[in-house]
This record gives sequence, C-alpha cells and structure tokens, in this order.
Amino acid sequence: MFVNAVWSLLGWWVLVCTAKPAWKENATVPLVLWHGMGDSCCNPLSMGAIKKMVEVEIPGIYVLSLEIGNNIAEDAENSFFMNTNDQVTMACDKISKDPNLQAGYNAMGFSQGGQFLRAVVQRCPSPPMKNLISVGGQHQGVYGLPHCPGHSVAICNWIRKMLNTGAYSKLVQDHLVQAQYWHDPLNEELYQQHSLFLADINQERSVNETYKKNLQALEKLVMVKFLKDSMVEPVVSEWFGFYKPGQAKETESLQESALYKEDRLGLQAMDKAGKLVFLTSDGDHLQFTDEWFKNNILPYLH
Repeated sequence: MFVNAVWSLLGWWVLVCTAKPAWKENATVPLVLWHGMGDSCCNPLSMGAIKKMVEVEIPGIYVLSLEIGNNIAEDAENSFFMNTNDQVTMACDKISKDPNLQAGYNAMGFSQGGQFLRAVVQRCPSPPMKNLISVGGQHQGVYGLPHCPGHSVAICNWIRKMLNTGAYSKLVQDHLVQAQYWHDPLNEELYQQHSLFLADINQERSVNETYKKNLQALEKLVMVKFLKDSMVEPVVSEWFGFYKPGQAKETESLQESALYKEDRLGLQAMDKAGKLVFLTSDGDHLQFTDEWFKNNILPYLH
C-alpha cells in the first residue's frame, strides 16, 4: 500500500513538472517590426498604425517596433545613411536585451526592413525567430530607384546620383544604405566583391553554414510581392527572384536561380519542406487594405 502511494505521488509530480501552464498554452507570440526607407518606428500613419492594428486583432500581444537611433528623426535618417551592418547589430542588441522576446518572437519587415530582419535571423539566432514576414522586401536587391517615399525626393535624387556613379565605392558603400543592397546584374563580379551587406547575407562570396542553418530554423519565411509596385526594380526581388545573369531585362524566379539550385542559403530545402510562403497584394509598394492584412498576414502572427 505504501509503495502504491509512493508511485502515485511520483506520477503526480511528473505530471506537474511536464505539464504546460495554461497561460503558456494561450500566450501570444511577441512581434518585432522593422520599417522601410524614409519611415520610422512610430509614424502614426504607417508603423504606428500597423502596431495598433496588430494589438487590436491579437489582444495581449507584445509588439516591438525597432527604432534605429535615439529618436524618430534619427531613425528615419539612419534608414538612408547608417551602415546596414551596424543597424543589424543594433537591432540584434535590442532584441537580445528585451525580456519579452526571450522565448522567441515573430518578425515582420517592411520594404528594406524585410532583408534587414533576414540578416537578423541569419546572424543572431538567440532569441529564436519563429516566422519572418517580408512585406515588399528586396531579397536579391534592387537595380533602380524609381520612386521615393514621403517627402524624400531631394534625398533620393542625390542617392540616385551616387548609385549611378559609384555604388560599389568604399565611401558610398559605407554611408549609403541603398547602395548596400544595390545589385548590378551587368557587373556581378563587382557586386559580389564590394557589396558590404547583400552579397554577404546572400552567400555570394562564400557559404557561411551558420547563416544557412539559422535561416532554415525558421518555421515560415513569408514573402509578399506587390503586383503594381512602382518603387522596386525588379519586383521579383520581393520573392527572391532577380534578373537573369548578364542583362537587366528578363527576370528569373527564385527557383530558376543559381542561389536556389546550389542551395547556398538553404532556400531549396526550405521550399521542399513547405517553409516558403509566396503572397501577393494587388497594389503599389506597401499598399494593402486592412482586410488583406488580416486575412493574409495575421495567421502567421499567432
């Protein structure tokens, strides 16, 4: 009788220790946001509105909208002029020190924030990122800057001049964010040798197995392409496609690319495992309705 009581007590103790608390079963997954070029963490018409909508739709969720700098003005300025690698390091530091993110989080990047957050998951695996949602991110870079956001026309005119005259010079690479994901299909060797950011995270110079392993740890990589995008060239970059080698007219899909066929980044393996999700929005760059967002994006935030 005593032995039976002991076994019953041990069974109860094992059950208590292994059972997940109810609050953990029902807990929301925190979300990290990263804005695009010329925007800021807390603009009430953009990132602030997204943050508020997510908080309304998923009660109790913790949302961190990354501010790269000491204030909103610096944040917007840094989206043009702060070295991208330094921005990623700053983002990793903020995420690693946030007590609300230590059990893992989802991430959603808008425009260039999409590829910046991919750098975070490849370089900074702790705490773990669960799902990465790239909304109009340019994962194979851009070869053109046709339009500018907001009131940044003068800045963008200067940026275009710099990109056209010396995108891969050390001075421009060090100080111009858009140059760091400028991908010239007519000068692939120059791009591979001198791109400080994109060529590194896309494994253009060598294969970093840690990058590959960390990216493959994602549950889902969700990529949104805007069907009427007038800002991103080529728009297939939003789905990890790009121009076919040696020219700037015909494009190829991710699945047709050497990056995929050689599986340097693990994307082929992720695709076969059902981890890649390709979504479209029938609008211009970053233009979508609340209904579209709720139907297409919210399911990946739970």
